[in-house]
Amino acid sequence: MKAVMIVLDQAHYDKIVEDLSSMNIRGFTSWKEVFGKGSKDGYPHYGSHAWPSVNNAILTVVENDRVPLLLKYLKAQDEESANLGLRAFVWNVEDMI
Repeated sequence: MKAVMIVLDQAHYDKIVEDLSSMNIRGFTSWKEVFGKGSKDGYPHYGSHAWPSVNNAILTVVENDRVPLLLKYLKAQDEESANLGLRAFVWNVEDMI
């Protein structure tokens, strides 16, 4: 099993949550109004007057074979709207209940 942490501009949120189901990825946890700035480029997401946009975050745990499909999908979403910002990070899941 792998944990996939997706940090995305709030504009991506509804579509990605809807599309997770179509990829047979049912379970997730999300956080709204996550603030930050990308490490390479892009605009800060601070929810402030100067930088009004904010991020959301989604954490999902998936079977190992689902990860390439999910990352390919997320990469395509990011390339479609590169200025919005979208990143995904994959971690091993050691154990779970």
